[in-house]
Amino acid sequence: MTPPNNVVEVGSKEKAMQITLNAFCRLYNKLDKGHLNELAAVYAEDIEFQDPFGQVVGLDALTEYMAGAYQNVIRCQFRFGEPVIQYPRCCIPWVMELSHKRIQRGKPVYVEGMSHLIIRNGKVSTHRDYFDAGELLYEHLPLIGAPIRWVKRHAG
Repeated sequence: MTPPNNVVEVGSKEKAMQITLNAFCRLYNKLDKGHLNELAAVYAEDIEFQDPFGQVVGLDALTEYMAGAYQNVIRCQFRFGEPVIQYPRCCIPWVMELSHKRIQRGKPVYVEGMSHLIIRNGKVSTHRDYFDAGELLYEHLPLIGAPIRWVKRHAG
């Protein structure tokens, strides 16, 4: 008898994915310029990564991309929600708390988003982040931030 799709068996592929997902969450809550070497513990060598600001392929390219992204970060923490796992895919919602030297004068900014991951052989092979880039960056820029916030409030 085959178990229903929503049942996770001990030793199952979903259980292995959960282990990788736990490592992913731990990594992102300590990631900074000093921990970029730990990306290799979670990501496959041929990782395909995409977020609203860019797209890279390969672990070296991802490491370089993250080095640029974290260059002026003061603090970055994630509150991860409950993941939805359907082998080999996983979606996990999050709220990012970001303090950045060039955004809001270093005050925390909160952004909701979601990561869509494909996990194979215990490593993340595809990672795409979905979030509102305006909420993270554009709404906090000196000249255009106020008009963007006004449009968002009145658009819907």
